[in-house]
Amino acid sequence: MGKFNVGDYAMALDDDIEGEIIKVEDDTYVLLSKDGFEVNYTERELVIDQSKKERLDFANNFSTLASQNTEFKKRPKQPLVKKKEKTIPPMEVDLHIHKLVKNQKGMTNYDMLTIQLDTAKRQLEFAIGKRIPRVVFIHGVGQGVLKAELEYMFRQYDTIRCQEGDYKKYGVGALEVYILQKYQVKIRD
Repeated sequence: MGKFNVGDYAMALDDDIEGEIIKVEDDTYVLLSKDGFEVNYTERELVIDQSKKERLDFANNFSTLASQNTEFKKRPKQPLVKKKEKTIPPMEVDLHIHKLVKNQKGMTNYDMLTIQLDTAKRQLEFAIGKRIPRVVFIHGVGQGVLKAELEYMFRQYDTIRCQEGDYKKYGVGALEVYILQKYQVKIRD
């Protein structure tokens, strides 16, 4: 008797046909293809489909265990871990005076502070209008006058929360502003 048995899964070497061996007659093996056709092959024209054989063996072993009334315990459900939400990088506004004007010669401290505060207010209004949730105002390190004025200005808005900026990225010279969005629902009459 050959190396194939009835019930084995085999593949034809020269054809794109695979299936289960359903009959063995002398040197001829009858293969029932996936399409439902019976095809005759010799032993040299076939090869065992190992992956199907392993799946069939597993299925047979599983059904044997199930028939023995073996209790299978369900695995406890794992909590779904949400993908980390993508964080939108904050809008950055650099308030260093040399970034705002070409030449600061002849400007007083008051003039420079006024330009910086006007820029901060304009950028904040822009962010509120465009619904940008976070803005970082880079004020730099100095006497603390600009920082104090910015904090005072931000307190005038009830939809804004302010805190120190990321120390690793900005050091101690930045304020991070969170703009809370208020949604208005219009009811139709």
